[in-house]
Amino acid sequence: QVQLVESGGGLVQAGGSLRLSCAASGRTFSNYHMGWFRQAPGKEREFVAAITRSIVNTYYADSVKGRFTISRDNAKNTVYLQMNNLKPEDTAVYYCAAKTGGGITYSKSLYDYWGQGTQVTVSS
Repeated sequence: QVQLVESGGGLVQAGGSLRLSCAASGRTFSNYHMGWFRQAPGKEREFVAAITRSIVNTYYADSVKGRFTISRDNAKNTVYLQMNNLKPEDTAVYYCAAKTGGGITYSKSLYDYWGQGTQVTVSS
C-alpha cells in the first residue's frame, strides 16, 4: 500500500506557472511508475504525464507537451509536475497515481493507487 498526497494547486492567470507535488508514503517509492491525471467538471479523468520508476523515460499528453514537465526525486519520495504557460483549458483537479509492476501506461484503470487531488484553476 502507498499513500499519495498532492499539493501545489491554486488559482493562476493564463500564461502563469504552477508546480504540483505528490508526496508518497508507505512502500518503496522507487518501485512505482508515477503518473499525473486531471479531471475537469463534466469530463472523464485524462492522462497528463507519466514517469518510469527508473526516471529514464517520461511521457506526455499532446495537449501539455512542451508546457508541462514531470520529474521525481526518489530520495524524497516525491513526484512533481511543473506546469508552464497555463491555459484556461488546463483547469481541473489534478491527481497523482502510482502503478506497480509492468510497464508505464496512459491508462488510468491500470494505476493502483491515487491521491485525493488538488485543484488547478486558470483564469483568462
